[in-house]
Amino acid sequence: MILLGGRTGRDGIGGATGSSKSHNKASLDTMASEVQKGNAPEERKLQRLFRDPAVTRLIKRCNDFGAGGVSVAIGELADGLSIDLDAVRKKYDGLDGTELAISESQERMAVVVAPADVDALLAAAARENLESYPVASVTAEPRMVMTWRGQTVASLSRAFLNTNGAAKHARVSVPQADAAPERAACSTLREMAASLKCASRRGLTERFDGSIGAGSVLMPFGGKTQRTPAQVMAALFPVEPEQETDQASVMAWGCDPDALSADPYQGAKDAVYASVAKLVAAGADYRKAYLTLQEFFEKLRDEPTRWGKPFAALLGALDAQLELGCAAIGGKDSMSGTFHDLDVPPTLISFAIAPIQAGEVLSPEFKEAGHPVYLFAGDALAEHPLAAWDKLRELHKAGKVKAAWAVEHGFAETVMNMSFGNKIGFAMGPDVDTNWYTPWPRSIVAELTEEIDFPLASRLGVTTAEPVITIGGDSAPIDELLALNERVLEDVYPTRAGESAPARTLSWDRRSPAVCKSKTARPRVAIPVFPGTNCEYDSARACLRAGLEPEIVVVRNLTASALEESALALEKAIRAAQILFLPGGFSGGDEPDGSAKFICSFLRNGRLTDAVHDLLKRRDGLMLGICNGFQALIKLGLVPYGEIRAMDEGCPTLTFNTIGRHQSRYVTTRVASVQSPWMLQSHVGDLHAIPISHGEGRFTAPQAELERLIANGQIATQYVDASGAASMDIDANPNGSLEAIEGIFSPDGRVFGKMGHSERRGPYVGVNIPGDKHQPLFESGAAYFR
Repeated sequence: MILLGGRTGRDGIGGATGSSKSHNKASLDTMASEVQKGNAPEERKLQRLFRDPAVTRLIKRCNDFGAGGVSVAIGELADGLSIDLDAVRKKYDGLDGTELAISESQERMAVVVAPADVDALLAAAARENLESYPVASVTAEPRMVMTWRGQTVASLSRAFLNTNGAAKHARVSVPQADAAPERAACSTLREMAASLKCASRRGLTERFDGSIGAGSVLMPFGGKTQRTPAQVMAALFPVEPEQETDQASVMAWGCDPDALSADPYQGAKDAVYASVAKLVAAGADYRKAYLTLQEFFEKLRDEPTRWGKPFAALLGALDAQLELGCAAIGGKDSMSGTFHDLDVPPTLISFAIAPIQAGEVLSPEFKEAGHPVYLFAGDALAEHPLAAWDKLRELHKAGKVKAAWAVEHGFAETVMNMSFGNKIGFAMGPDVDTNWYTPWPRSIVAELTEEIDFPLASRLGVTTAEPVITIGGDSAPIDELLALNERVLEDVYPTRAGESAPARTLSWDRRSPAVCKSKTARPRVAIPVFPGTNCEYDSARACLRAGLEPEIVVVRNLTASALEESALALEKAIRAAQILFLPGGFSGGDEPDGSAKFICSFLRNGRLTDAVHDLLKRRDGLMLGICNGFQALIKLGLVPYGEIRAMDEGCPTLTFNTIGRHQSRYVTTRVASVQSPWMLQSHVGDLHAIPISHGEGRFTAPQAELERLIANGQIATQYVDASGAASMDIDANPNGSLEAIEGIFSPDGRVFGKMGHSERRGPYVGVNIPGDKHQPLFESGAAYFR
């Protein structure tokens, strides 16, 4: 048995038990070690290793490290085990045998391989910059034995371990639920838009990378304004760079704390239905769905009424599964939601997932004015929606459904959210008689291309060109409702920062004088992978699509010798390549003091600096840096100066976004200059919809240096608004860059650095975002060498 990944420390000790006990103020000082600490760069290395089919074929069993640490992660892998705790590598000295056995330090994997395959797996892990070493072996006797410093510290029979400990019993009391009252918390559009329950979560969502892996079929917010929230995560299956796929999955959740507090049975049942309804609204078949349930309840003590809450929720979720024919294949529970006399509300979150063809995924924003809007809800109480769901899917397969939304907090919230994305209004029909502000967790509202006659679908109204929502005698402009909706959480998760002033829209149409004297049909691209890089696969795929030949070089830094070997390997790759491409990510975790420090330090190695200069100055080569790669280029001096050089306060740089947080969404960029081989297939004024994902993307420079770059045609691309004009407004310019600068060139244009992820594209990527997503950088780079 081999342990892969991170080292072991005291972080996470007692995490599993800590999540199932009540806490008080003393916990703030004494329970810090129970908190597990993630390590994203290490996790990425594990992902890379497990993507290698040659490696996965060696592994007979594997387990990640969660509750219980070594004792569970390894203890579950075989009936008979001999575990050597002295072999477990530590973050620091001082851990005793118990701590080594139960630490829940993250980013570790335990794998079982045949003795003959140990060396092969260790070598594969080393190539991915991962520590790996044997810690245990399988024994014939069904007993888990752990030793530390020559002493046996645990010896437990498998028969005992399989009992799961002593049997426990508890009394449960579930009171008869009253008839559920209608929970209409609002009575007008403006009240609903300004309510916490319906508030926009955009300021929170944009803190997380929504386009990573170039596999997001739907971005978290869609439409031309990127304001209609997607109800599902729709993602392509990950495949190798040389492969393409249209296989995808959709995943959604359901939970209403108010409903669960009023009646845990019905609230849990509705949560399951809501999660599956969202899959149906996204175009999936509910018959193919599976569930996993996350539960969080108060400390139960020995009180039957408290035990009755999770018990009732369990029954509600089970009944929903039986009615849907939808199994829960996983779950997690915690009964520790008590702090002194404060209890969490009864919480059961249902997560549903189903496979789907990417081309069948529906997004929820209204698409066109003049379309009828129908409610698919089963009978009057939406108790039996399956026939209605089947009809909706039939219409979708026939191409008659343009958008759909699984109702959560009422029909008014539904049409409001569907209207935000493209500012298409809605007008209620003349004979509609329903409560627009009551939750209907099993129903779906859909924009259709034509009228239908179906007993379980009722016409609610029609989409309108006028950006106004009208429900009976209540009417409100979409812009006003959006402002109210986003204002609710603005102080908690800001979406606004900086100024809204215009910027100069720049144009430079003179082409680059750079010429390649050594032509080649299939140029080679060296792509280094530093600890924390996470865009190498997307980058390699973009190269292959353009007819370029990528070579990924993993930079290993576990030892001084590994680092030196990596430098030699990268030097060799650069000297054999025509292009050096620094992809995005968070090299070295971007800590401390900002981004790209590791890349800069590495490339300032004399041999690598010489190889880069030889590529650019003597071999007519090109260089590209995107996001984290751009941060490295500008801090090395490669942009805007065209060479690795010492930098000072008078040089341009990239710094923290004006809003002070990570930003992830699409932006529109405009080609401002074509003075580069990277722009051979572009023209000044071309607009592209490009995903961004960064926390340090704000371009800044002394005014004199900025004017020099503008005068030399080195401002490559700018962030622009819907009209194509450069802007400082955060909706257009996500980081507050001076003059809305998104990318810059070196003086001869051979080096190009930009923040937007032009490599994150595909026919099924970001389908709820309009615009031209294909910026032909890679095709231009290939054409330069032909």
